[in-house]
Amino acid sequence: MTLTGVQDPNSMQEEFDVIDQVIKGDHDLYRVLVDRYKSYAFTIALKILKDKEEAEEAAQDAFIKAYKYLGKFDKRSKFSTWLYRIVFNTAVSYKRKMKVQHSSVENISIEDSLNHSSAIELKDKRKFINQALNRLSDQDQVAVQMFYLKELSLEEVSILLNVNLNTIKVRIHRARQRLADELKTILKDEALTL
Repeated sequence: MTLTGVQDPNSMQEEFDVIDQVIKGDHDLYRVLVDRYKSYAFTIALKILKDKEEAEEAAQDAFIKAYKYLGKFDKRSKFSTWLYRIVFNTAVSYKRKMKVQHSSVENISIEDSLNHSSAIELKDKRKFINQALNRLSDQDQVAVQMFYLKELSLEEVSILLNVNLNTIKVRIHRARQRLADELKTILKDEALTL
């Protein structure tokens, strides 16, 4: 059974309608939510685990957990915020279980129109920013990425991380300062090796 207009939910209410239908027994409709959020769930897990296969497994497990507890979703927040919190907690649990961490190099797609020196410069910038981000705590990494890169509101980040709104404001501010300090250290060390 498919609902008109729910194949691509564009609003919270449409998502709530999909969730209600899944809870009532249209289990196949859950794929609409999975399709919409699978990429971002993977991104969160990858940032925490830094291993593609582990991140894929953690994201899949998080979707299974979300499906299992869908009836407990209270609709006071966005489904995405509720799901991301499950993904975050699942990935952190996976990280605790991992005995050996493997760093994976992020693939960088560069437009053909960029010349070679610009491509190298872009790659270096991303490398240094990723190195600096990796020196932050898991929650600080996720908070910074969600607020600055994914452009979630402070309230959404607060709900996702289950942290008081004022605390998240301070955390993001301090994480940004630590990120800048780490970048200075990395760039100074890089300059010394030239």
